[in-house]
Amino acid sequence: MRIIFVCLLALASISCNVRAQLVLQNPILPGFYPDPAICKVGSDYYLVNSTFVYFPGIPVMHSKDLKNWKQIGSVIHRPSQMDFMGEQVSRGLFAPSISYHNGTFYVTCTDIDNGGNFIVTAKNPAGPWSDPVYLREVRGIDPSLFFEGDKAYIIYNSDAPDNKPLYSGHRTVRIYELDIKTLKVVGEEKILVNGGDDISKKPVWIEGPHIYKRDGYYYLMAAEGGTSVNHSEVILRSQNVRGPYVPWDKNPILTQRHLDPKRKNPITSVGHADLVEGPDGQTWAVFLGVRPYEGNFYNTGRETFIAPVKWVDGWPVINPDFEEVQYTYPASWKEVKQEKTLPLTGNFSTRVQFKDTLNTEFLFLRTHNPDWYSFKENKGALTLKLRPETVMERGNPSFIGRRQQHLHSFASTEMDFSTSKANEKAGLLIFQGENHFYYICKSSDAGKDVIQLFKGNPETNKMDLLKQAVLPASQAKVYLKVNAEGDTYSFWYGLGKDKWTLLQDKVDGKFLSTATAGGFVGSLFAMYATSNGEPSNNKVAYKWFEYAGNDSTYK
Repeated sequence: MRIIFVCLLALASISCNVRAQLVLQNPILPGFYPDPAICKVGSDYYLVNSTFVYFPGIPVMHSKDLKNWKQIGSVIHRPSQMDFMGEQVSRGLFAPSISYHNGTFYVTCTDIDNGGNFIVTAKNPAGPWSDPVYLREVRGIDPSLFFEGDKAYIIYNSDAPDNKPLYSGHRTVRIYELDIKTLKVVGEEKILVNGGDDISKKPVWIEGPHIYKRDGYYYLMAAEGGTSVNHSEVILRSQNVRGPYVPWDKNPILTQRHLDPKRKNPITSVGHADLVEGPDGQTWAVFLGVRPYEGNFYNTGRETFIAPVKWVDGWPVINPDFEEVQYTYPASWKEVKQEKTLPLTGNFSTRVQFKDTLNTEFLFLRTHNPDWYSFKENKGALTLKLRPETVMERGNPSFIGRRQQHLHSFASTEMDFSTSKANEKAGLLIFQGENHFYYICKSSDAGKDVIQLFKGNPETNKMDLLKQAVLPASQAKVYLKVNAEGDTYSFWYGLGKDKWTLLQDKVDGKFLSTATAGGFVGSLFAMYATSNGEPSNNKVAYKWFEYAGNDSTYK
């Protein structure tokens, strides 16, 4: 009897240990969270991503366990720091990097069309962050910092030597010393990598460089192959921070380009990595990747993934025990959940009941202007002014969106809006770019209230009407819903709660994919109202905004 009891205790202990094991679920930041960079300060992790022309720019994510993430602020959080007016959606902020040194956080980044490379600083990663200091001598993109003692260096992607590329995509990685007090470069610029891992093979787009020091070597890690299906990560090392750097003969240290594109639930296009020490003292990598629903078609943008790193003969290898990047990795440390967090990973549903502020999931186009939205005008609602600006232009329309984070998801809202003018429209967007979107909205046609579905037209820079349904007269309150179903979307409206009517089913989702629309962003569900080029005093009230996603790869 005693033996049986001891065995039962042992089995219970094993069971508890299995249940207690932390599992890192990929992607750790699903949806449009590309170009991750990470730093560790004590037991805290801070991660940043590209945001292009969305505002606020560069979210700062915090975690204690590399699984549970919370946005604690944004680096570009004041219009006075910068705005992106006049810029196309996939321009703006490219590839930030975050560092910590002697009590100060540093973020380097590139404003691709205005000013180039810059540095901002903060004592608290939640902000406020400083105004940008531009580095005019640092010509290129993707800057990062490396600190050693009282010296600092900035490493970045730049032009081919003498600006004479030997082939398309021929780039270099360069370095400057940086005076950390003045944030100015010191001395001469030096080329560390010309072309990439092996210039004889004409490697393209060596970018996203980082330098690390370990066991007397300086390791230079960078992406190669472009940010699509040929993306990869390569490693070089030197005994001097300024080189010469020797590539590993077993590069790349991360890629999926050699795998069958028809494999089940593929993760592709992996690269643009950064290394960090995990809570277990081992090295881990964060990197971007995508989850296509077919071929190279995906609408959720480039996402943030994580994988373990193994050091092999003095070189780091990402995802060493598998060919395919995994959707889950076991971890040996304890889970640390944070309070008052918005759901970011796994399958979830969330509803925002509008009261007095917008939470961190919401984004504006190009800048923030509180003059056109309000929580005071209609109690318990978000009120938007109808303004002439449209999403087809490069201004700041009455648009408030959140990322599509799942291949299978929906967004819905309750809206109160009345108009007798055909140019006045309010509703829900699924938006990828200025001419790649679908818009379900309430409007007026020939004096009748109608629900309309529009599609952006890249050739005319206008909207094409796909479907229309007549509403009962004076029907101010309507419910709208957009369903994402991998390669299709469906659009619904309702006159009462949970009483949905299908407006249009299985609309082409590939129209919103990066492969079709181009650029570097993912799709956003957005509340959007416009008077389409004409002045208006009209307004729309949104009571709540709901998002839910359910993908089979989450466990």
